[in-house]
Amino acid sequence: MRYDSITEAIGNTPLVRIDPRVHGLRNIDLYAKLEMLNPFGSLKDRAAWNMVRDRLAGAADRGETVVELSSGNTAKALALIAGLHGLPFKSVTNRMRVPEIKDLLLLLGAEIEELPGQSECLDPTDTADPLTVFHQRLGEPGGVHLHTDQYFNPLNADAHAAGTGPEIIADLDGRAPDYLVACVGTAGSSSGVARALRAHDPGVRVIGLVGGKADFIPGIRTADEVREVGLFDPAVYDAIEPVGSDEALDGMLVLLRRCGLLSGPTGGAAYFGAVRHLRPVDAELTERRTAVFVVCDRTESYLSYVRARRPELLGRPAVRNSVATVTAAELAAARTVEVDEARKWTESGQPLVVDLRGPFAYGALHIDGSLNIVDELFAELVRGGMPFSTSRPVLLACPVGEQSLRYAALLTRMGHPDVRSLAGGIVAWRDAGAPLVRD
Repeated sequence: MRYDSITEAIGNTPLVRIDPRVHGLRNIDLYAKLEMLNPFGSLKDRAAWNMVRDRLAGAADRGETVVELSSGNTAKALALIAGLHGLPFKSVTNRMRVPEIKDLLLLLGAEIEELPGQSECLDPTDTADPLTVFHQRLGEPGGVHLHTDQYFNPLNADAHAAGTGPEIIADLDGRAPDYLVACVGTAGSSSGVARALRAHDPGVRVIGLVGGKADFIPGIRTADEVREVGLFDPAVYDAIEPVGSDEALDGMLVLLRRCGLLSGPTGGAAYFGAVRHLRPVDAELTERRTAVFVVCDRTESYLSYVRARRPELLGRPAVRNSVATVTAAELAAARTVEVDEARKWTESGQPLVVDLRGPFAYGALHIDGSLNIVDELFAELVRGGMPFSTSRPVLLACPVGEQSLRYAALLTRMGHPDVRSLAGGIVAWRDAGAPLVRD
């Protein structure tokens, strides 16, 4: 095949059947839609190109800069497309958590602007959040920003309704699959593909996968975050199920080692979630069914993510004192403190208050006198042993109180006599009108 531009190679990705000996389903044919084989490496290539292509004419003459609130694959695709058309690209984000992506964006000549935000992701309803204010200003007329607006732009979902979905039907000989299992980030791919499949067969069941509240899987929103996305419509999904980072890595390893698919953790989460959901369905079937999951991107960008969570896979010592090892019983026994009691506690000056959020969220608003240790750094400190004196109480805080609870359970196991998690996190503290300070 010969193309005049690399953008012509976007789409028409393969649909590959997963060997039943791998997944163990007897009555369901399971297929992977290999979106990581798009030219820029992910399913976001489709949305990026669809959102920007009709606005490129004259953009360079007008001095426009392509801008997106993205710290991942959408930013990467837009940076490459912008470069093709002589345009600068700016990635605006609260926190860029995957160092390989950040390094690649810098290599591509992108500008990265990390703004203070009160949470780890954009909340369009919070008009006091600097990230939200910036997002609103990007849409004002007369500016020099070509803002693609992936969280609210219907062209995001349209790219998959016009391309990804019909391709799946064509590759299944004109049939829609019985099941679509997709991870939910901006919700563009899952809702767009679902629209195309159900137009062909209204009986298609759509399973959306989200991250656990205290977990981080690149490209997937948590159960709380997903409801802040403008494209997210819960009516699209027949079920919304959580998947954890350990499960995502387990699924990724299966795809890598048993299927020859260079999938990232998001694709691993989709595979794991698909098999988990379909296994009880499969046991009751008397005729064959078909299911499709999406492999969103490639492995190489996430080696630091693997190294932090499964160092033994890369020939490094296994992690000691990891929150991943916290049991359900330990979590249930961990101590929490409600906002009113926490206020009295902190006013007395007794506890060391540790804020686990990113530095920009912390800088926007935080509890007076608290110490900011980003959760990734805190994880490193804890691996080496108890990071604090056990003679002083500790209050841990995170956005919604989930991650801090896990660390409270871990530190309690390690021998700290009085460590507590702020119930509801900084969000609950803010909503209760408790005082916060700004750097």
